[in-house]
Amino acid sequence: MTEIKPFRIDVPQADLDDLQRRLADVRWPDEPPGVGSSRGLPLAHTRDLVEYWRTTFDWREQEARLIAFPQFVTDIEGQRFHFVHVRSGVPDALPILLTHGWPSTFVELVGLVGPLTADGFDVVIPSLPGFGFSTPVRETGWGNLFRVASAFAELMTRLGYERFAAHGGDVGAGVTGMLPMVAPGRVVATHVNGPGPYPFGPPVDTEGLSEADTVRAERFNKIQTDGLGYLHLQSTRPSTLAYSLTDSPVGQLAWIAEKFTDWTDVAVPMNDLLTIVSVYWFTRSGASAAHFTYEGMQAFRAFVEQAGEATGGTMAPGGVPAGVAVFATDNSIRSLVDPAGTAAHWSEFDRGGHFPALEVPDLLADDLRKFFGQYR
Repeated sequence: MTEIKPFRIDVPQADLDDLQRRLADVRWPDEPPGVGSSRGLPLAHTRDLVEYWRTTFDWREQEARLIAFPQFVTDIEGQRFHFVHVRSGVPDALPILLTHGWPSTFVELVGLVGPLTADGFDVVIPSLPGFGFSTPVRETGWGNLFRVASAFAELMTRLGYERFAAHGGDVGAGVTGMLPMVAPGRVVATHVNGPGPYPFGPPVDTEGLSEADTVRAERFNKIQTDGLGYLHLQSTRPSTLAYSLTDSPVGQLAWIAEKFTDWTDVAVPMNDLLTIVSVYWFTRSGASAAHFTYEGMQAFRAFVEQAGEATGGTMAPGGVPAGVAVFATDNSIRSLVDPAGTAAHWSEFDRGGHFPALEVPDLLADDLRKFFGQYR
């Protein structure tokens, strides 16, 4: 079955009322004095976020903003896939497949639609399986990025695109890198932001690195020491975590907001952050996203064991041109990510972080236009 159906976001009022009730009746933890953010998201900051979510944030307003983007669903191998699809109106336009990561949703990337379509690119933004409206997940195995890339290639086929470009960040970078393998001859170029060394690998040796790369290496090493708790938990015990993410909106908020605090250089607008959190909450996808991480890391560890290395290199196989954008808080070191110097394009920016489409959309959109413009 290859049918593509229009999709419209319409959260039931009963779900909004339930969220309000839960936000008004939070059971707050005690916090040791003076710890600040050294042990996670501070209590005072979390209270402020919850108060804004409860009293100021307007889901219906954000819902209307998202509805303005044409959205669809289609079933691939029994799994529902949700996606945004906007045509530029330019004959034979080059389509760009944009893939989000964790802890994010398609919402992160919709701000790129205007700049890219205005420059003559068609835009397709799918939701990863188990994220947002690509739910529920009917079977295990959808955390395998090779399988996801194959599904996305099938999606592009159903949309009538024989050739396309692809961009992604975080998990989306992994999917993007696999697309030339699953769709040989169809992917004209790939582009990723923020690739880094394998997170569970050895610390990065700073000897011989440039000043900028030394900063990135030291930051990466510090993250290995005290910043991977979320990944260890999702990679080993997603079922245990699932209860708090599904039953407590504050638990879901804190799980995501911590990363939007730690991994950004430019503050993400509160409404954008809470729209992403709300999508997780209303679709109950905090749990399925955690299981996605579990399955993805199991597959990646097996690959690393078989390959005998964990360099984290992300240059796309298949001989297609690969582009990279490195933002201010990224840990990307070219000698580790691209040791052979095969990247066709490498940009470094002094602003932005893990979520550049929200932090510095102008920089990311311009980099995509310049790189992909060569391959129309």
